[in-house]
Amino acid sequence: MSSIKETAEQFESNSMKNISELATVSVDLDLKEEKKTGGDGEYTVQYIEVDGEKYRVPFTVISSLNSILSKKPDIESFCVSRKGTTKEDTRYTVIPL
Repeated sequence: MSSIKETAEQFESNSMKNISELATVSVDLDLKEEKKTGGDGEYTVQYIEVDGEKYRVPFTVISSLNSILSKKPDIESFCVSRKGTTKEDTRYTVIPL
């Protein structure tokens, strides 16, 4: 059995980062899915992997990118701006690069 201190020192969070934390995102990255369980029961999270880290890709980012690609199908990369602090007020803006 280990102490609280030892456990805390060895703790690694398994939470995903957010796509808005990346400076640039290639449109060719593989989109993956992972099932999670939380307060609302089981749900699916879409994410990409960059340098061994998982970055969550909100549905609104996919939707916005779809609109951009319909007008400019040759874009190779984009970035995402995130505003807001809670689930209800967070907004994402997809910026083609």
